[in-house]
Amino acid sequence: MAYDIVITNGRWFDGTGGPSAIRHLGLRDGRVATVSVTELDADGAQVVDAAGAWVMPGFIDIHTHYDVEVLAAPGLGESVRHGVTTAIFGSCSLSTVHVDPLDAADLFSRVEAIPREHVIGVLKQRKSWSTAEEYVDALERLPLGPNVAMFLGQSDLRSAVMGLGRATDKRVKPSEAELRQMELLLADALRAGMLGLSEMLNPWDKLDGERYRSRTLPSTFATRTERRRLHRLIRSAGRVVQSIPNLTVPIALFPALWESVGRRGRKPLKTSYLTAADVKANPLLMHIMGPLARMANLLGGNFRWQHLPVPFQVFADGIDLVIFEEFGAGAAALHLKDQVERNALLQDEAYRRRFRRDYERKWSPRIWHRDFYDAHIVACPDSSVVGKTFGQVGDERGLHPVDAFLDMVVAHGPAVRWHTTISGHRPKALNKLSSLPEVQMGFSDAGAHLRNMAFYNFPLRLLRRAHREGFMTVERAVHRLTGELAAWYGIDAGFLGEGDRADLVIIDPDRLDSSLDQIEEAPVEAFGGMRRMVNRNDATVLATFVAGNLVYRAGRFGADFGRRRTGRFLRVGEARGTVDPGTIGGRETTLA
Repeated sequence: MAYDIVITNGRWFDGTGGPSAIRHLGLRDGRVATVSVTELDADGAQVVDAAGAWVMPGFIDIHTHYDVEVLAAPGLGESVRHGVTTAIFGSCSLSTVHVDPLDAADLFSRVEAIPREHVIGVLKQRKSWSTAEEYVDALERLPLGPNVAMFLGQSDLRSAVMGLGRATDKRVKPSEAELRQMELLLADALRAGMLGLSEMLNPWDKLDGERYRSRTLPSTFATRTERRRLHRLIRSAGRVVQSIPNLTVPIALFPALWESVGRRGRKPLKTSYLTAADVKANPLLMHIMGPLARMANLLGGNFRWQHLPVPFQVFADGIDLVIFEEFGAGAAALHLKDQVERNALLQDEAYRRRFRRDYERKWSPRIWHRDFYDAHIVACPDSSVVGKTFGQVGDERGLHPVDAFLDMVVAHGPAVRWHTTISGHRPKALNKLSSLPEVQMGFSDAGAHLRNMAFYNFPLRLLRRAHREGFMTVERAVHRLTGELAAWYGIDAGFLGEGDRADLVIIDPDRLDSSLDQIEEAPVEAFGGMRRMVNRNDATVLATFVAGNLVYRAGRFGADFGRRRTGRFLRVGEARGTVDPGTIGGRETTLA
């Protein structure tokens, strides 16, 4: 039997959670043709020696914001280099299926910290579609690196039907004709193979631009009737609703849990909510997340939390960070785009009193712990403060921590760079959450917050903890990152047995080390060379394959990566081992 590629002597994980074993894999025409105990005839095939390494299904990243980047740089190399072979976007109510370039910029730029001019420029250049099916076709004409799947965003949907202004006006309710149009567009998206609908119920995320600046996202204005009608379509199709609760009214989570429950003969509503986390601001919260989801599922629901299985460390340039949207004083500063106006506000004593009150109001709903003694300065034109916290600087200068922070922002603007850890800071708590069957591994936010965080390699970091700490088996960790997700979302991915599409990653377990924690910066050519935060641990991922194509190997991408398509759009419900002939590259595996 002739193979295109033979992978020898690797420890093979099939994605089911079953025992791993030393096996030889033969790849042909984009699929796994053979998994063998004995050596394979490699005559004419490229041979990859995986002795001492792990061979497993490529990772699935269930929560990204690659909606803009996939149009500009469809290789999505920052994910591929860490073993991700399927990326899901259209998260948090945001997608680019129906909105025009200006509306897309207003929706994405402030919430997801993607440069506004590039959102507009990319969509003006690339947008050629008007329907969901045409959008999928447009994606598959791009030289995709990994496979992609997506949600239709409710803010996208609502804006397209009602107009962005009316969709963010609390006085306006959609007409019957508009509700019907939303249903039709959602039905079209489901027929095109999309995963379902993503929502945003939390009012902390705001619009960019001048027209409707600082209004909350359109999906926060959705009426109960509107959501119920859209959910009916999702429920009937067996698809997924991805959502974020209204964090200002925690009790609002209970109707969402109840909505997931199938009752009176109807199906459960598959529901994925952000996020299960050990939050510094509320250390007790993590203890109720598992029981709440378990209760809903015992009653007949199908509810999951999304969970980032690594410490949630964020960086900020000055005051430009989404956590400041949580309270009035912070949102007031971010409302002002003009630096002169913003500085005038930050220096105003009445404003500072307001900021201090918000900062000290410890029992208000929050994600950020609001502790400037836990905010570490990493860069500043004033080198004397580097390595200190804003709290320490305040102590040295006889100032309240808020005043020390605001003084430095006024003096240096975005040149003062700092970091803090929002959640996931306690290893035992992190292991507990990562082990809960009610949570899904994900929430990298890849493609967004380019200057704020880098979680592209979170699957590797979970594997490191499983391997070194033993809080779960490596087999189960692999399953949680691959097959478990694919099965729940209904996509053909996540498994590596005979007949499966050959999307896989080869990992050196000896290099699951401290290099995984390092954060660097690298230019984004598609976004004018701006520098974003990235992970770089090239010795850990020995190779990544998509549809049998060797797209990445030990620090180098394939010579035609980003120019020839290897990935495809994964439609819900496709047959196992579906391979698009246009992605098959045969034996061509030249590396750049």
